[in-house]
Amino acid sequence: MDRTAERHGPGQALALAHGAFNVVGGLWPLAHLRSFTWVFGPKTDVWLQRTTGGLLVSAGLAQLAAATEPHGPAHARRVGLGTALTLLAVDLAYVPRGRIRPTYLLDAAMEVAWIAAWLRAPRPRRPARTRRVRRAARHPRTHP
Repeated sequence: MDRTAERHGPGQALALAHGAFNVVGGLWPLAHLRSFTWVFGPKTDVWLQRTTGGLLVSAGLAQLAAATEPHGPAHARRVGLGTALTLLAVDLAYVPRGRIRPTYLLDAAMEVAWIAAWLRAPRPRRPARTRRVRRAARHPRTHP
């Protein structure tokens, strides 16, 4: 294991991969709505597609930035699980109703994979300094 992985923990690579996936997925409808709608179907509310794309880019950038911070992998995990669970719920709710195309089930499969990856990965540990500060707060010392 390299020094970067030792410093930041096991979730760093997962945070980078999921963050990149979310950025690319969010940019697609923003950069080329025509190809996006060819795959996923025409949209009556283009503004909603662009809003969702922007939010995915934001979530992905947060994961990418967090990956190299001391508390970052834990933050990237929370953002990743929240994003994946939300997208999965939308895919599973609206494909059966015919509101969105069955191609969204490909996205659902990817979201399940991200959820499984985050749940299988060891949970990021808090840095030792944070644990000491919290312990000290519970047991304050008195000064003479």
